[in-house]
Amino acid sequence: MKNHKKADAFGDNHIGTSVETPLRSNAFDKTDDEKIEAISFHYQKIMEELGLDLTDDSLSGTPYRVAKMYVKELFSGLDPKNKPKISIFDNKYDYNKMLIESDITFNSSCEHHFLPIIGKAHIGYISSGKVIGLSKMNRIVQYFGRRPQVQERMTMQIFNELKTALQTDDVIVVVEAEHLCVSTRGVNDKSSKTTTLEFGGQFGDTQIRNDFFKMI
Repeated sequence: MKNHKKADAFGDNHIGTSVETPLRSNAFDKTDDEKIEAISFHYQKIMEELGLDLTDDSLSGTPYRVAKMYVKELFSGLDPKNKPKISIFDNKYDYNKMLIESDITFNSSCEHHFLPIIGKAHIGYISSGKVIGLSKMNRIVQYFGRRPQVQERMTMQIFNELKTALQTDDVIVVVEAEHLCVSTRGVNDKSSKTTTLEFGGQFGDTQIRNDFFKMI
């Protein structure tokens, strides 16, 4: 009972523990197919405990469909093999102002209840000599979104990945999202959104940061 109360407190208070996604050391010992088979078996047990009749044609394939969705889609960002290859180029045209990619849509999952997080990310950076392919920023957002997440962690992961790739601290990331663990359970608030922000380098300057906010 004590552990259940602690679990409820973590989930309802939206608590995260680390910038890195918590993974076991043997997280990738199994193949995707082996994981799908195991998850399918256990999800069938969950459905049976709920009282569902898996002999019904509509339900019989659900455990496999859910397992495949978890491994191949919703949580594919857990596996480093799915990390997007990032194209970086020399800034040969000497563009030294802010570059912004806004309204990058993503779907993620709350790690406390495995319910959807639906939102948008806005990214800005000032080149220190390197530029990134525009679509790669979208792919970075989607990669870190496709795992059980806490929004603060996701924001930091995107920020750190871009800093490393672009070899600059002049990066800013804003994430705005609706959490279905808030809107469909618990407090059942249908209209609230969560916004997180991380920035470094020149974006520490209030005027530069405000210019970014105006543009998004």
